[in-house]
Amino acid sequence: MIKSKHALRTAIVAGAGVIAVMLSGCASGGGSTATTTSAAAASSYTDAACASGASTDKSLVVGSILPITGSLAYLNPPELAGVGLAVSDINAAGGVGGKDACVLATDSGDSTDLTISTASAQKLIAAKVSVAIGAASSSVSLNVVDSFASAKIVQISPANTSAKLSGYGPFYFRTAPPDSVQGSALGQLITGDGNAKVAFLVFNDSYGTGLRDFTQASVEASGGTIVYGGKGNGQEFPPGQTTFSSEVTAAKATNPDAIVILAFDETKSIIPELKAQGVDLSKVYLSDGNTADYSKDFEAGTLTSAQGTIPGAYPADDFKAKLVSWYKDTQNAALGDFSYAPEAYDATTLSALAALKAKSTVSADIQAQLAAVSGASGKGTKCKSYAECAPLVTAGTDIQYVGQSGVGPFNSHNEPSSAFIGIYKFDKDNKPVWQSAIEGQTSY
Repeated sequence: MIKSKHALRTAIVAGAGVIAVMLSGCASGGGSTATTTSAAAASSYTDAACASGASTDKSLVVGSILPITGSLAYLNPPELAGVGLAVSDINAAGGVGGKDACVLATDSGDSTDLTISTASAQKLIAAKVSVAIGAASSSVSLNVVDSFASAKIVQISPANTSAKLSGYGPFYFRTAPPDSVQGSALGQLITGDGNAKVAFLVFNDSYGTGLRDFTQASVEASGGTIVYGGKGNGQEFPPGQTTFSSEVTAAKATNPDAIVILAFDETKSIIPELKAQGVDLSKVYLSDGNTADYSKDFEAGTLTSAQGTIPGAYPADDFKAKLVSWYKDTQNAALGDFSYAPEAYDATTLSALAALKAKSTVSADIQAQLAAVSGASGKGTKCKSYAECAPLVTAGTDIQYVGQSGVGPFNSHNEPSSAFIGIYKFDKDNKPVWQSAIEGQTSY
């Protein structure tokens, strides 16, 4: 028996540590549609790339390890914009103790070729960066996190959600919530829509299987049943697979009410196969790994009314306008996706505030102050930007940085104590349009 939609939308009943949710208001606009608001910054931006040989003696060296190539490359523009805009704002507010911030950008690639992230991590370690922002993929972070920790370089991911990274170590932080929050919200969305029998098409990756497990727990706690691709059934497919006839046939044979696709670029092959086999695509659910703009990939109307989830609050119009301006000025291109841009911005800003509090741009010193500037004590004065927070820190005032992503202070696992999960619905152009947000708190 599936519980009522109202009950599912107002109480999370599954997912490690998720204890409460609430609906926020609705607004139009999608995560993949560029804003045209007039609130964009009046002045031009520069990319503030680090000069050769830049060091923490003279700079806050922000290393980025983000997906320039690979199946998650579509996330690079918004995440890069988040980091770059934060650096611009830090410098416009006077830098960190008189030191300007700069960006040393590297490619994280994805889990299909971990040699890329290994090489990039070594480059950032050799440069002794103040902080490493990234990676987007949890599997990629698991590949490099020990290397950063051994070098005493703090790593902050704006997009990792795997439960395997919760409390991983003192030098690993993230501004994205763990999969326990997203999985519970996704499960509630599915069963709240009246779907009793659910099939998973999931790749065998720490992100995919971890999110599947939390989503499955939420579905089952709400009275639903997993009919294909569930935990322990051995029906996952390997990352990078390109043909899915047998998987779709097997899933369809179980007569599911809904199909959940947990994958990255493989989704571009799965969707056409589902359509070819006559599956109702309005009953397809996606997650942050594939809730993306498919306007150039599929025939118009293919994904109409399909839904997906992306962790994070929907960006405010003025913030989106600044991201668009930064990207246009520095990359000479349009920014049409804002996924994890707020989280990347906040990760960078928190690093600068921690450096200011530590009176040092050395990574180990920054690590020691990150929880404090996030407001972990519960007693800090709330402030919303580097320009607003920096004078308070300089004056010795305890703060709680309340940034763009809407996450709560870092908890004992170095991840948000609360966070929003955005609900998106695809339009006739196969673009995800933001509908609402669920806020969940984590507890361990």
